Order: sequence, then C-alpha cells, then structure tokens
Amino acid sequence: MLINHDTRCALEQAVDLLNTASLGDAPDALSDVAALRRFVREQDVSDVRTDRLDAADLRAVRALRDRFTEVFAADSDAAAAELINALVAAAGTTPRLTDHDGHDWHVHYFAPGASLAHHLAADCGMALAFLVVAGERERLRRCAAPGCGRAFVDLSRNRSRRYCSSRTCGNRLHVAAYRARRRDAPAPTG
Repeated sequence: MLINHDTRCALEQAVDLLNTASLGDAPDALSDVAALRRFVREQDVSDVRTDRLDAADLRAVRALRDRFTEVFAADSDAAAAELINALVAAAGTTPRLTDHDGHDWHVHYFAPGASLAHHLAADCGMALAFLVVAGERERLRRCAAPGCGRAFVDLSRNRSRRYCSSRTCGNRLHVAAYRARRRDAPAPTG
C-alpha cells in the first residue's frame, strides 16, 4: 500500500493522540494544557502556536480523541465513513498545497488559523478517509497483547502486525510463550 509522507504523519498523529487516553493503569497523558503543548511539539504539528493553547483547546482535542476512538472501533466501512465525514465537515476542511519547512509539495486540509482540534480533525480525518477509500480500514488496529490495547496502523505488506510494538508487547508475549513451553516440557532424562 502506497502512503505518502504527509498521510503517514497524519495517521501517526491520530494514533499518538488515541494513545494519550488512559489505558489500564496508565493515566491520561493529556491531563492539562502543558501536556497538550508537549504533544503538539512532539508531534511537530505545523501552523500551531503552543503558547496560545488553552483549556478550551484541551477539551476540544480530548473530545476529538474520543471521535477517533469511534473510528478505530467502527464495525464497517460505512460506519467509519460516516464518522470521518462528520469530523472533516465540522473542521471546515480547506485543502491547500504547501511546501513548508523543506518538505516537498503536499496537501494540508485544515483552514489557515484553524484551532488545534480542527487542524487534527481535518488532516488526520482525511488520512483515515484515504484508508477507507483504499479498502484498508482493517489496518486500524488495537494491540493484541493482553492488557495493552494501544492503537496502531498496520502498514506491513501482508497486514499481519498484531502488536503496537514488536520490541515491547510482541517480545513480552514471545518470551512468556517460550518460558511456558520450557516450564511444561518434560524434564530431561539422563
């Protein structure tokens, strides 16, 4: 599946936003405005001044996160499309070509001066829409490791990725399976 750089970045932003929600024992990573500002800097969200973000932005981004959660949980392309259409329509999507910060020409979907929530809804919503259009919505997944549940987009060729990270969740399960096999194996006779 061919995904351009900008779409990949928007998908990563959507996933990273989803993964700020409290899961299991992990607290909500968007607990205050300072955390929201860190998120924007870490995600390198373009055209957003972090010094202007406030409690209203935090509430709007957390509400958007809930909407993205619904898209990932949608049980059909039609349900996902309905959710995505509502997101991008509410954001006032305004496609425009840009070549900022040394990147080649690409499309931004947010209107100039858009709020952070509208910015993310437009760009990330369109990236999610591209997956639906391509018949690839099943690539939107949650980690299969017990107790994890983190979101990810499976961009592997054969759509076989099951864990948010092969280095953490995948490795932990493989080690546990190995230890269980060793524990259950008959003792060597000798």
